Amino acid sequence: MTTAALRPTPSTAGPAGTLVTTPIDDDAALLDLVPDIGALSWVRRGEGLVGWGEAARLEVTGPGALAEADAWWQARVRDLAVDDPLGVPGSGAVVFASIAFDPAAGTSVFVVPEVVLGRRDGQTWLTAPAGCDPAGILGPGAPVDGPVGQLRYADGALDPATWCAAVEAALDRIAAGQLDKVVLARDLLVTAEAPIDPRRLLRRLTARFPDCWTFAVDGLLGATPELLLRRTGRALSARVLAGTAPRGAGRADERLADALQASAKDRAEHGYAVASLVDALRPFCSTLDVPADPVLLTLPNVRHLATDVHGRQHPADATGLLGLVGAVHPTAAVCGTPTDRATAVIAELEGMDRGRYAGPVGWLDGRGDGEFGLALRCAELTGAENGRQARLFAGCGIVAGSDPAAELAETQSKFAAVQAALED
Repeated sequence: MTTAALRPTPSTAGPAGTLVTTPIDDDAALLDLVPDIGALSWVRRGEGLVGWGEAARLEVTGPGALAEADAWWQARVRDLAVDDPLGVPGSGAVVFASIAFDPAAGTSVFVVPEVVLGRRDGQTWLTAPAGCDPAGILGPGAPVDGPVGQLRYADGALDPATWCAAVEAALDRIAAGQLDKVVLARDLLVTAEAPIDPRRLLRRLTARFPDCWTFAVDGLLGATPELLLRRTGRALSARVLAGTAPRGAGRADERLADALQASAKDRAEHGYAVASLVDALRPFCSTLDVPADPVLLTLPNVRHLATDVHGRQHPADATGLLGLVGAVHPTAAVCGTPTDRATAVIAELEGMDRGRYAGPVGWLDGRGDGEFGLALRCAELTGAENGRQARLFAGCGIVAGSDPAAELAETQSKFAAVQAALED
């Protein structure tokens, strides 16, 4: 039996049924086992979760979108019978989610896979409906498509010159004291000669960016370096990124790293992002550990200033992970400071609908554990041009001292992560 043979018909109704989690002896790369259609992914350093098929699906929008999704998931978990001898984060019932940047206005997607394959601390497991044979489920799938041929690029909502003018306008607002920081993003359309196989794109991203979380939910896929929020029991953690520098060769690379660490502009940008997360998270926590200074996160194409935040949820606080995600999102890392003013400036100047770009993406299990990153360094496979078109996204934090030309170059560096995975 191939993986494709198990792909179910999407459904939002009917009984949840019985799930069985089975420890298995399989060291194959998780992304090597997903099928060609409907792949779901959250993988880092070879571990994480992948899924396929749709046992249930929810698309939701409006002011109460995340509360509605949480109630839907809790009801489904209550209806499930689960045989899970492992009981670790990600075993048992799991839902993958890709949440709109603005959940009140955009559409958020929640997918319960028919099959989930997980790996944590070297232990691999399979969760599937009762009666499924793991050996059959993990049989060979459809072959992965090869190179997509020549790529044609086109400007998205704004051409580079117009986007730089938007940055200038944002800097005028900052100089006038209307806000401290705003994140402006741009999109890029790419059309390939041959259909884009998402599995090839995911494998190339995870090979080049093993320290990022390689994600895929409902056609949005990428490799994000930023962890918005992880919940394991009552332990909470996040990785905040803001402040970016390109990579160089030899001693030039060292100079760029030193300059990033010493940059008052980048450290200010980073400080706003950390403060926005910590201020939103503090009411839910009995303890919160926030390092005084950021460290450097080095990736193949760029460096970031990074701060890892750790906390513990109050014993009496009953807020679930989706509620916590709703409370902390959007941080200044993807929006700005103050949030309401930055949101208004984005709507006025950015010129595009972000959709699920820069929104939370990740997974949640039946115990309430889960991980959500921010959908960055990503592409949306639109289905246009017979599966040959994708929409790429990149954004930059604009603060006092930002230079429009330098910010434009930063977006190009961020586009390059997905462009390199697409190119032959």
